[in-house]
Amino acid sequence: MNFLTKELLYQKSSQELTSYLYEAAITQLKDAIQLMERKQFLEANKRLQKVNDIMRRLGAGLNYDSGIIADQLDAVYNYIAQKTIEANIKKDAQGAKDLLAILEELSAAWTEILKTKPAAAKPAGKIGTSQYEKHIMVQERNLNPMEAGK
Repeated sequence: MNFLTKELLYQKSSQELTSYLYEAAITQLKDAIQLMERKQFLEANKRLQKVNDIMRRLGAGLNYDSGIIADQLDAVYNYIAQKTIEANIKKDAQGAKDLLAILEELSAAWTEILKTKPAAAKPAGKIGTSQYEKHIMVQERNLNPMEAGK
């Protein structure tokens, strides 16, 4: 994934952001697998923690009004998060590879959906915000506690 500035991120649709999160999770998981195979467990741990963070963010962005697919994705994200923790504790590169296959399949399906159904344009001056955007805004506000008094 190319480096994205905050301005570019705000111009992306929630569907495009989901695609970037899948890519980031895949990259982190691939790195973690290589690190585990080289017995560099501290660095692998950091990568696996990032995968869990991404799974949490993906789950926070689900729109449960869209139907059963949101419930199913939530279950998959929770499964990946739990198995990532297990792979981390057991230092199980094969278990991480199994999760990588799931993430790659999800990402490929998501990319295919984006190709066939373009994201709805964001209206200018949008009043409401999605759950995903609310979560990102809260996360961003909490990033630098030193600026809280400004």
